[in-house]
Amino acid sequence: MKKIPSISNEIDEDKIFKIINKNFSKLAPAYYMLVTNWLIDAYKVYNGIDKFIILIYLINKDLLFFRKNGLMIDYDTFYKDKSLEIPKINISDISRDILIPKESVRRKIETLQKKGVIKKTGKKIFIDRSGFITAKSEKTLRNFSILVSKFSEILVTEKISNKVFDVNEVSQSIKENFSFCWYHFYKFLFIFTNRWKTDTKTPDLETICIGLIITINTIQNKAFKYKKLDRKKYLKEVKKTNHTGINALSISEITGIPRATVVRKLKFLLDKKFIEINDKKLYSYGVSTKSNQNKVISKLQDKNMNSLSQFLYRIFNQIKIVNSD
Repeated sequence: MKKIPSISNEIDEDKIFKIINKNFSKLAPAYYMLVTNWLIDAYKVYNGIDKFIILIYLINKDLLFFRKNGLMIDYDTFYKDKSLEIPKINISDISRDILIPKESVRRKIETLQKKGVIKKTGKKIFIDRSGFITAKSEKTLRNFSILVSKFSEILVTEKISNKVFDVNEVSQSIKENFSFCWYHFYKFLFIFTNRWKTDTKTPDLETICIGLIITINTIQNKAFKYKKLDRKKYLKEVKKTNHTGINALSISEITGIPRATVVRKLKFLLDKKFIEINDKKLYSYGVSTKSNQNKVISKLQDKNMNSLSQFLYRIFNQIKIVNSD
């Protein structure tokens, strides 16, 4: 028989924010890999991130329904059926919530209907298994689990928690609490992607994905990888790091985005001085610490860290309390 979870096992949200800021360099690789790989995978499903993000917006309506009604649906149960019933589609709500123009939302939903991903049966609307199964990414689950596991490691170092949850433990717990964890994951993604678009005035998520790949290429450099830095020092060090950069062809191969499209989006990032290019046509992180762009990125990071703190607060407490002895 399971014991009643102990309230004392809950981690304080304010402490989480401070700990993330203090230990950002330890958490950053897992954090950036999760969101960047998710954007890459999202693009590859329908050759465009927006169609996929509309799809998961609709899926998240079901996760919200489960949450409102106190239902916890596990991973295997959620993905076992041939279709997933969803609420009535409201173009205006989708446009407002994920910042895609109404006509663009309408066209993309029509495309998903033509592909058989969204189907109508009488008055009911369903997402076909071919659609919602694309959201069943084992890689995303693993990257998600790596982030939470790394966070648990930091909490032990900071003497806030007494147990490191390994990746497999986290993954199993996320699967058991799937509807709760994935609802908060999608909620975090919507906030994250909307904020990047509005605060940096970046036209699309593919451009953001390319910018993040260039950032990851920098932080994976061995000379930078093992430095222990708080968040403010981290961005300064990224700019100072010696690195070789990455070319347009490599970015195209990583993302699946055509090289010509990659080049156009790199030009936007260059013009906005978010990245720089050397004489070998290799691109690297290019935000000067004294530039307006740095102020934009710093403010954006402040907001994102608040969102990340709230996200990890909910996920980690769920895992920690559920697995408490």
